[in-house]
Amino acid sequence: MSAPAAATHQVEGFRVTRPTKVLGLNDLRDNKGARKIKKRLGRGHGSGHGKTSGRGQKGQNSRAGNGKPGPGFEGGQTPLMRVFPKRGFKNAFRRELQPLNLDRIQHWINTGRLDASKPITLKQIYDSNLIRFTDGVSLLARGSEVLTTPITLEVSRASQMAIKRVEEIGGKVVCVYHNKLAMRALLHPEKFAVLPKSAMPATTKMKRLYADPERRGFLAPGIRDKYKPAEGAVKAKPKPKPKSTAAATEIVA
Repeated sequence: MSAPAAATHQVEGFRVTRPTKVLGLNDLRDNKGARKIKKRLGRGHGSGHGKTSGRGQKGQNSRAGNGKPGPGFEGGQTPLMRVFPKRGFKNAFRRELQPLNLDRIQHWINTGRLDASKPITLKQIYDSNLIRFTDGVSLLARGSEVLTTPITLEVSRASQMAIKRVEEIGGKVVCVYHNKLAMRALLHPEKFAVLPKSAMPATTKMKRLYADPERRGFLAPGIRDKYKPAEGAVKAKPKPKPKSTAAATEIVA
């Protein structure tokens, strides 16, 4: 069938010519100005952008890699950040312990998200989404009157009031130290082929803290002998014993 080249359409007194040709893929074009030709630099004097490629003679902007200096650059003058001396230091052993109150623990037990019949370790606290942490948990005593279930807790640190309330109702609190590597292995053991052995406290202050019986540290004289890492705690896997030369000779024979 042959279609007419154009058809007319009357719109409010204006005579509009509307094409009737079917649009094909070979007729698609970008809008005018949508595509620009890339400027080709260094292609001879005749192109208008040869030799120095439009950068001019010398200067900072004509150099490669240094046209836009970074923040703080003051044209060669000593930057302000280098004029004044540095003060203080960054403590490599600093830990950010997340606070955890007793009323929240009781609420998690009432809703069935924590099992009070087993020791509640940092692994159980993390898996139950009770609190999110990276360095450890500090047990606090807010809402202590709400806690009525005897529980065994293993946390990084605990206040005196929290320890007193837990032990009043027949519970137990043990403060255990984990360095960053041991904490990662405790929370995500699936990421380790061999679980690392937990390190001892690194500083003298931490050693005194975890050896204090009033703080219920796991190194305290009355607790050290009885303390055993609960299920889910970091333990070092035993290394396989090497086979003796005589046994190897028998196998080869």
